[in-house]
Amino acid sequence: MQTGPTVALIVAAGSGTRSGSATPKQFAHIVGRPMVAHAYAALSGHPGIDRVVVVIGVGQADALRSAIGDVEYVIGGATRRDSVAAGLAAIGNVARVLIHDAARPFVPADTIDRLLAALDHAPGAVPVLPVADTLAQGGAALGDVVPRASLVRVQTPQAFAVSAIRDAHAAWDASAEATDDAQMVRAIGLDVAMVEGDPMLDKITYPADFALAEARALPALVSRSATGYDVHRLEAGEELWLGGVLIPHDRGLSGHSDADVALHAITDALLGTIGAGDIGTHFPPSDAQWRGAESGQFLAHAAKLVRTEGGVIDFVDLTLICEAPKIGPHRAAMRSRIADILTIEERQVSIKATTSERLGFTGRQEGIAAQAIATIRVPA
Repeated sequence: MQTGPTVALIVAAGSGTRSGSATPKQFAHIVGRPMVAHAYAALSGHPGIDRVVVVIGVGQADALRSAIGDVEYVIGGATRRDSVAAGLAAIGNVARVLIHDAARPFVPADTIDRLLAALDHAPGAVPVLPVADTLAQGGAALGDVVPRASLVRVQTPQAFAVSAIRDAHAAWDASAEATDDAQMVRAIGLDVAMVEGDPMLDKITYPADFALAEARALPALVSRSATGYDVHRLEAGEELWLGGVLIPHDRGLSGHSDADVALHAITDALLGTIGAGDIGTHFPPSDAQWRGAESGQFLAHAAKLVRTEGGVIDFVDLTLICEAPKIGPHRAAMRSRIADILTIEERQVSIKATTSERLGFTGRQEGIAAQAIATIRVPA
Protein backbone atom coordinates (compact mmCIF):
# COMPACT_ATOMS: atom_id res chain seq x y z
CA MET A 1 0.00 0.00 0.00
CA GLN A 2 1.35 3.42 -1.00
CA THR A 3 0.98 6.02 1.75
CA GLY A 4 1.16 9.75 1.23
CA PRO A 5 -0.59 12.37 -0.92
CA THR A 6 -2.58 11.42 -4.01
CA VAL A 7 -2.51 13.76 -7.01
CA ALA A 8 -4.63 13.73 -10.16
CA LEU A 9 -3.17 14.89 -13.48
CA ILE A 10 -5.66 16.00 -16.13
CA VAL A 11 -4.03 15.83 -19.55
CA ALA A 12 -5.58 18.69 -21.54
CA ALA A 13 -2.84 19.84 -23.90
CA GLY A 14 -4.20 18.56 -27.21
CA SER A 15 -5.82 20.36 -30.12
CA GLY A 16 -8.77 17.99 -30.59
CA THR A 17 -8.88 18.44 -34.36
CA ARG A 18 -11.09 15.36 -34.91
CA SER A 19 -13.87 16.72 -32.67
CA GLY A 20 -15.00 19.35 -35.17
CA SER A 21 -14.89 22.01 -32.44
CA ALA A 22 -13.62 25.49 -33.28
CA THR A 23 -11.70 25.44 -29.99
CA PRO A 24 -9.60 22.61 -28.53
CA LYS A 25 -12.18 20.06 -27.44
CA GLN A 26 -11.11 20.08 -23.80
CA PHE A 27 -12.43 23.66 -23.63
CA ALA A 28 -15.57 23.00 -25.69
CA HIS A 29 -18.81 23.10 -23.72
CA ILE A 30 -20.78 20.01 -22.88
CA VAL A 31 -23.77 19.95 -20.54
CA GLY A 32 -23.30 23.66 -19.92
CA ARG A 33 -19.62 23.63 -18.91
CA PRO A 34 -16.23 23.27 -20.59
CA MET A 35 -15.22 19.61 -20.82
CA VAL A 36 -12.13 20.08 -18.66
CA ALA A 37 -14.23 21.76 -15.96
CA HIS A 38 -16.35 18.62 -15.52
CA ALA A 39 -13.27 16.44 -15.08
CA TYR A 40 -11.65 18.92 -12.70
CA ALA A 41 -14.76 19.15 -10.52
CA ALA A 42 -15.08 15.35 -10.25
CA LEU A 43 -11.43 14.76 -9.37
CA SER A 44 -10.94 17.74 -7.05
CA GLY A 45 -14.16 16.92 -5.23
CA HIS A 46 -13.20 13.32 -4.44
CA PRO A 47 -12.08 12.82 -0.81
CA GLY A 48 -9.29 10.44 -1.84
CA ILE A 49 -7.56 13.03 -4.05
CA ASP A 50 -5.48 15.72 -2.38
CA ARG A 51 -4.51 17.85 -5.37
CA VAL A 52 -5.32 18.27 -9.06
CA VAL A 53 -2.89 19.58 -11.68
CA VAL A 54 -3.98 20.32 -15.26
CA VAL A 55 -1.50 19.82 -18.10
CA ILE A 56 -2.21 22.28 -20.92
CA GLY A 57 -0.62 23.31 -24.19
CA VAL A 58 1.37 26.43 -24.91
CA GLY A 59 -0.93 29.45 -25.09
CA GLN A 60 -3.87 27.76 -23.36
CA ALA A 61 -3.55 29.39 -19.92
CA ASP A 62 -6.27 31.97 -20.60
CA ALA A 63 -8.64 29.29 -21.90
CA LEU A 64 -8.04 27.22 -18.76
CA ARG A 65 -8.60 30.21 -16.50
CA SER A 66 -11.84 31.01 -18.30
CA ALA A 67 -12.98 27.39 -18.02
CA ILE A 68 -12.16 26.70 -14.37
CA GLY A 69 -10.52 29.72 -12.73
CA ASP A 70 -7.10 30.02 -11.17
CA VAL A 71 -6.06 26.39 -10.76
CA GLU A 72 -2.67 24.70 -10.71
CA TYR A 73 -1.36 23.87 -14.17
CA VAL A 74 1.79 22.94 -16.04
CA ILE A 75 2.68 23.29 -19.73
CA GLY A 76 2.81 19.96 -21.56
CA GLY A 77 4.66 18.79 -24.63
CA ALA A 78 4.16 17.80 -28.24
CA THR A 79 2.81 14.33 -27.42
CA ARG A 80 0.60 12.88 -24.72
CA ARG A 81 3.63 11.08 -23.25
CA ASP A 82 5.57 14.37 -23.10
CA SER A 83 2.63 16.05 -21.38
CA VAL A 84 2.30 13.33 -18.76
CA ALA A 85 6.05 13.48 -18.13
CA ALA A 86 5.79 17.24 -17.57
CA GLY A 87 2.98 16.66 -15.10
CA LEU A 88 4.90 13.97 -13.24
CA ALA A 89 7.89 16.29 -12.96
CA ALA A 90 5.71 19.04 -11.50
CA ILE A 91 3.88 17.17 -8.76
CA GLY A 92 6.91 16.57 -6.56
CA ASN A 93 7.12 14.03 -3.75
CA VAL A 94 3.74 12.28 -3.71
CA ALA A 95 2.75 8.63 -3.36
CA ARG A 96 0.02 8.02 -5.93
CA VAL A 97 -1.14 9.66 -9.12
CA LEU A 98 -4.26 9.37 -11.26
CA ILE A 99 -3.68 10.29 -14.91
CA HIS A 100 -6.83 11.30 -16.73
CA ASP A 101 -7.70 12.50 -20.23
CA ALA A 102 -9.75 15.71 -20.32
CA ALA A 103 -11.66 14.22 -23.28
CA ARG A 104 -13.45 12.01 -20.75
CA PRO A 105 -15.35 14.72 -18.85
CA PHE A 106 -17.55 12.62 -16.58
CA VAL A 107 -15.67 10.73 -13.87
CA PRO A 108 -17.85 8.61 -11.56
CA ALA A 109 -16.72 8.70 -7.94
CA ASP A 110 -17.09 4.93 -7.53
CA THR A 111 -14.61 4.35 -10.36
CA ILE A 112 -12.06 6.47 -8.48
CA ASP A 113 -12.83 4.46 -5.34
CA ARG A 114 -12.08 1.20 -7.14
CA LEU A 115 -8.83 2.52 -8.62
CA LEU A 116 -7.50 3.76 -5.28
CA ALA A 117 -8.44 0.49 -3.58
CA ALA A 118 -6.61 -1.49 -6.28
CA LEU A 119 -3.41 0.49 -5.63
CA ASP A 120 -3.28 -1.10 -2.19
CA HIS A 121 -2.26 -4.34 -3.91
CA ALA A 122 -0.74 -3.34 -7.27
CA PRO A 123 1.59 -0.65 -8.68
CA GLY A 124 -1.02 0.35 -11.24
CA ALA A 125 -4.73 0.05 -11.99
CA VAL A 126 -6.98 0.93 -14.92
CA PRO A 127 -10.75 0.95 -15.48
CA VAL A 128 -11.91 -1.41 -18.24
CA LEU A 129 -15.12 -2.43 -19.96
CA PRO A 130 -15.81 -5.62 -21.92
CA VAL A 131 -15.93 -5.49 -25.72
CA ALA A 132 -19.49 -6.11 -26.89
CA ASP A 133 -19.17 -5.62 -30.65
CA THR A 134 -17.79 -8.14 -33.11
CA LEU A 135 -14.21 -7.22 -34.02
CA ALA A 136 -12.71 -7.89 -37.42
CA GLN A 137 -9.72 -6.96 -39.54
CA GLY A 138 -10.33 -3.96 -41.77
CA GLY A 139 -9.11 -3.17 -45.29
CA ALA A 140 -10.66 -2.95 -48.75
CA ALA A 141 -13.18 -5.57 -47.59
CA LEU A 142 -14.12 -7.05 -44.25
CA GLY A 143 -11.36 -9.27 -42.89
CA ASP A 144 -11.19 -12.09 -40.37
CA VAL A 145 -13.03 -11.82 -37.07
CA VAL A 146 -10.79 -11.19 -34.05
CA PRO A 147 -11.72 -13.20 -30.93
CA ARG A 148 -13.03 -10.77 -28.33
CA ALA A 149 -13.41 -13.01 -25.28
CA SER A 150 -10.14 -11.85 -23.72
CA LEU A 151 -10.30 -8.24 -24.90
CA VAL A 152 -11.26 -5.18 -22.87
CA ARG A 153 -11.66 -1.46 -23.53
CA VAL A 154 -9.21 0.54 -21.42
CA GLN A 155 -10.30 3.92 -20.02
CA THR A 156 -8.89 6.65 -17.81
CA PRO A 157 -8.22 7.77 -15.12
CA GLN A 158 -5.35 5.34 -14.71
CA ALA A 159 -3.86 5.09 -11.24
CA PHE A 160 -0.25 4.37 -10.33
CA ALA A 161 2.28 4.38 -7.58
CA VAL A 162 4.32 7.46 -8.53
CA SER A 163 7.59 5.54 -8.34
CA ALA A 164 6.29 2.98 -10.83
CA ILE A 165 5.03 5.42 -13.44
CA ARG A 166 8.16 7.56 -13.18
CA ASP A 167 10.34 4.48 -13.70
CA ALA A 168 8.20 3.51 -16.69
CA HIS A 169 8.60 6.92 -18.31
CA ALA A 170 12.33 6.92 -17.70
CA ALA A 171 12.73 3.51 -19.35
CA TRP A 172 10.44 4.11 -22.34
CA ASP A 173 11.96 4.23 -25.82
CA ALA A 174 11.49 7.86 -26.87
CA SER A 175 11.21 6.85 -30.53
CA ALA A 176 7.97 4.96 -29.84
CA GLU A 177 4.68 6.58 -28.87
CA ALA A 178 2.51 5.24 -26.06
CA THR A 179 -1.26 5.49 -26.30
CA ASP A 180 -1.64 5.25 -22.53
CA ASP A 181 0.45 4.98 -19.38
CA ALA A 182 -0.55 1.45 -18.42
CA GLN A 183 1.33 -0.06 -21.35
CA MET A 184 4.46 1.80 -20.24
CA VAL A 185 4.20 0.35 -16.74
CA ARG A 186 3.68 -3.13 -18.17
CA ALA A 187 6.75 -2.66 -20.37
CA ILE A 188 9.00 -2.57 -17.29
CA GLY A 189 7.54 -5.85 -16.02
CA LEU A 190 4.97 -4.55 -13.52
CA ASP A 191 1.40 -5.78 -13.26
CA VAL A 192 -1.50 -3.42 -13.85
CA ALA A 193 -4.74 -4.35 -12.11
CA MET A 194 -8.10 -3.97 -13.84
CA VAL A 195 -11.20 -2.53 -12.17
CA GLU A 196 -14.71 -2.10 -13.50
CA GLY A 197 -15.00 0.93 -15.78
CA ASP A 198 -18.05 2.98 -16.67
CA PRO A 199 -19.70 3.98 -19.98
CA MET A 200 -19.69 7.57 -18.67
CA LEU A 201 -15.91 7.48 -19.11
CA ASP A 202 -16.09 6.90 -22.86
CA LYS A 203 -13.79 9.28 -24.71
CA ILE A 204 -15.16 12.19 -26.74
CA THR A 205 -13.33 12.24 -30.04
CA TYR A 206 -15.73 12.94 -32.91
CA PRO A 207 -18.59 15.48 -33.30
CA ALA A 208 -21.29 12.83 -32.74
CA ASP A 209 -19.70 11.91 -29.40
CA PHE A 210 -20.80 15.22 -27.85
CA ALA A 211 -24.50 14.47 -28.31
CA LEU A 212 -24.10 10.91 -27.03
CA ALA A 213 -22.25 12.09 -23.92
CA GLU A 214 -24.89 14.74 -23.20
CA ALA A 215 -27.66 12.16 -23.57
CA ARG A 216 -25.92 9.94 -21.04
CA ALA A 217 -25.31 12.77 -18.61
CA LEU A 218 -28.80 14.28 -18.80
CA PRO A 219 -31.24 11.38 -18.63
CA ALA A 220 -33.64 12.91 -16.13
CA LEU A 221 -33.54 16.70 -16.28
CA VAL A 222 -36.54 18.99 -16.52
CA SER A 223 -36.69 22.53 -17.85
CA ARG A 224 -37.38 25.56 -15.66
CA SER A 225 -37.67 29.25 -16.54
CA ALA A 226 -37.85 32.35 -14.34
CA THR A 227 -37.80 36.10 -14.86
CA GLY A 228 -35.88 38.97 -13.33
CA TYR A 229 -36.41 42.73 -13.35
CA ASP A 230 -34.33 45.67 -12.16
CA VAL A 231 -34.18 49.44 -12.48
CA HIS A 232 -31.66 52.07 -11.44
CA ARG A 233 -31.57 55.85 -11.61
CA LEU A 234 -29.26 57.71 -13.99
CA GLU A 235 -27.09 60.31 -12.26
CA ALA A 236 -24.23 62.58 -13.23
CA GLY A 237 -20.80 61.59 -11.97
CA GLU A 238 -21.50 57.82 -12.07
CA GLU A 239 -20.04 55.23 -14.44
CA LEU A 240 -22.48 53.40 -16.70
CA TRP A 241 -22.06 49.62 -16.47
CA LEU A 242 -24.42 47.48 -18.55
CA GLY A 243 -24.02 43.76 -19.11
CA GLY A 244 -20.61 43.84 -17.47
CA VAL A 245 -19.35 46.44 -19.96
CA LEU A 246 -18.35 50.04 -19.19
CA ILE A 247 -20.26 52.24 -21.66
CA PRO A 248 -19.32 55.87 -22.36
CA HIS A 249 -22.23 58.14 -21.41
CA ASP A 250 -22.82 61.52 -19.78
CA ARG A 251 -24.44 59.82 -16.77
CA GLY A 252 -24.22 56.48 -15.04
CA LEU A 253 -26.48 54.27 -12.95
CA SER A 254 -26.65 54.88 -9.23
CA GLY A 255 -26.88 52.08 -6.71
CA HIS A 256 -25.20 50.32 -3.80
CA SER A 257 -23.08 48.19 -6.15
CA ASP A 258 -22.05 49.23 -9.66
CA ALA A 259 -25.81 49.28 -10.40
CA ASP A 260 -25.59 47.10 -13.53
CA VAL A 261 -29.30 46.58 -14.16
CA ALA A 262 -28.63 44.01 -16.89
CA LEU A 263 -26.60 41.66 -14.67
CA HIS A 264 -28.96 42.24 -11.73
CA ALA A 265 -31.98 41.19 -13.80
CA ILE A 266 -30.25 38.05 -15.07
CA THR A 267 -29.08 37.23 -11.55
CA ASP A 268 -32.65 37.40 -10.24
CA ALA A 269 -33.87 35.26 -13.13
CA LEU A 270 -31.30 32.53 -12.42
CA LEU A 271 -32.01 32.60 -8.69
CA GLY A 272 -35.69 32.25 -9.51
CA THR A 273 -35.13 29.04 -11.47
CA ILE A 274 -33.99 27.27 -8.30
CA GLY A 275 -36.24 29.13 -5.84
CA ALA A 276 -33.27 30.83 -4.18
CA GLY A 277 -34.79 34.24 -3.48
CA ASP A 278 -33.50 37.40 -5.12
CA ILE A 279 -30.26 39.34 -5.37
CA GLY A 280 -31.02 41.25 -2.16
CA THR A 281 -31.28 37.98 -0.26
CA HIS A 282 -27.70 37.06 -1.10
CA PHE A 283 -26.13 40.53 -1.35
CA PRO A 284 -28.15 42.89 0.90
CA PRO A 285 -27.64 46.60 0.18
CA SER A 286 -27.34 47.13 3.94
CA ASP A 287 -24.03 45.23 3.88
CA ALA A 288 -21.14 47.66 3.34
CA GLN A 289 -18.93 45.04 1.70
CA TRP A 290 -21.05 45.23 -1.47
CA ARG A 291 -20.76 49.01 -1.87
CA GLY A 292 -19.47 49.66 -5.38
CA ALA A 293 -19.09 45.89 -5.99
CA GLU A 294 -18.83 44.53 -9.52
CA SER A 295 -22.15 42.92 -10.39
CA GLY A 296 -20.43 40.13 -12.29
CA GLN A 297 -19.71 38.41 -8.98
CA PHE A 298 -23.44 38.41 -8.19
CA LEU A 299 -24.20 36.71 -11.50
CA ALA A 300 -21.36 34.22 -11.06
CA HIS A 301 -22.73 33.36 -7.60
CA ALA A 302 -26.19 32.69 -9.02
CA ALA A 303 -24.71 30.47 -11.75
CA LYS A 304 -22.74 28.53 -9.14
CA LEU A 305 -25.89 27.94 -7.10
CA VAL A 306 -27.67 26.61 -10.19
CA ARG A 307 -24.84 24.17 -10.85
CA THR A 308 -24.71 23.13 -7.19
CA GLU A 309 -28.33 22.05 -7.65
CA GLY A 310 -27.21 19.95 -10.62
CA GLY A 311 -28.64 22.49 -13.05
CA VAL A 312 -27.48 23.39 -16.54
CA ILE A 313 -27.97 26.89 -17.92
CA ASP A 314 -29.62 26.62 -21.33
CA PHE A 315 -30.41 30.19 -22.35
CA VAL A 316 -30.59 33.76 -21.08
CA ASP A 317 -32.66 36.48 -22.75
CA LEU A 318 -32.24 40.12 -21.70
CA THR A 319 -34.18 43.23 -22.69
CA LEU A 320 -32.85 46.70 -21.83
CA ILE A 321 -35.34 49.58 -21.73
CA CYS A 322 -33.87 53.04 -22.23
CA GLU A 323 -33.84 56.05 -24.56
CA ALA A 324 -30.06 56.36 -24.39
CA PRO A 325 -27.36 55.20 -24.79
CA LYS A 326 -27.72 53.12 -27.94
CA ILE A 327 -27.25 49.46 -27.02
CA GLY A 328 -26.48 48.13 -30.50
CA PRO A 329 -22.80 49.17 -30.61
CA HIS A 330 -22.17 47.39 -27.30
CA ARG A 331 -24.33 44.30 -27.79
CA ALA A 332 -21.52 41.97 -28.88
CA ALA A 333 -19.27 42.93 -25.97
CA MET A 334 -22.12 42.46 -23.51
CA ARG A 335 -23.02 39.03 -24.91
CA SER A 336 -19.39 37.97 -24.66
CA ARG A 337 -19.04 39.19 -21.08
CA ILE A 338 -22.28 37.58 -19.87
CA ALA A 339 -21.40 34.28 -21.55
CA ASP A 340 -17.96 34.41 -19.93
CA ILE A 341 -19.39 34.97 -16.45
CA LEU A 342 -21.90 32.14 -16.88
CA THR A 343 -19.36 29.87 -18.66
CA ILE A 344 -21.79 29.26 -21.51
CA GLU A 345 -21.57 29.92 -25.24
CA GLU A 346 -22.41 33.37 -26.66
CA ARG A 347 -25.14 31.75 -28.74
CA GLN A 348 -26.90 30.99 -25.44
CA VAL A 349 -27.21 34.70 -24.63
CA SER A 350 -29.70 37.05 -26.28
CA ILE A 351 -29.66 40.82 -25.74
CA LYS A 352 -32.40 43.13 -27.01
CA ALA A 353 -33.14 46.80 -26.44
CA THR A 354 -36.21 48.96 -26.72
CA THR A 355 -37.44 52.40 -25.73
CA SER A 356 -40.64 53.30 -23.89
CA GLU A 357 -41.60 55.86 -26.57
CA ARG A 358 -40.56 58.67 -24.22
CA LEU A 359 -43.16 57.56 -21.66
CA GLY A 360 -42.45 57.09 -17.97
CA PHE A 361 -39.14 57.36 -16.11
CA THR A 362 -37.19 55.62 -18.86
CA GLY A 363 -38.78 57.87 -21.47
CA ARG A 364 -37.70 60.92 -19.46
CA GLN A 365 -34.20 59.39 -19.28
CA GLU A 366 -34.33 59.30 -15.49
CA GLY A 367 -33.21 55.69 -15.36
CA ILE A 368 -32.71 52.38 -17.17
CA ALA A 369 -34.77 49.22 -16.69
CA ALA A 370 -33.92 45.63 -17.55
CA GLN A 371 -35.92 42.44 -17.66
CA ALA A 372 -34.55 38.96 -18.19
CA ILE A 373 -35.64 35.37 -18.49
CA ALA A 374 -33.39 32.41 -17.80
CA THR A 375 -34.02 28.81 -18.80
CA ILE A 376 -32.17 25.96 -17.12
CA ARG A 377 -32.42 22.19 -16.81
CA VAL A 378 -32.35 20.58 -13.37
CA PRO A 379 -32.70 17.02 -12.05
CA ALA A 380 -36.34 15.92 -11.99
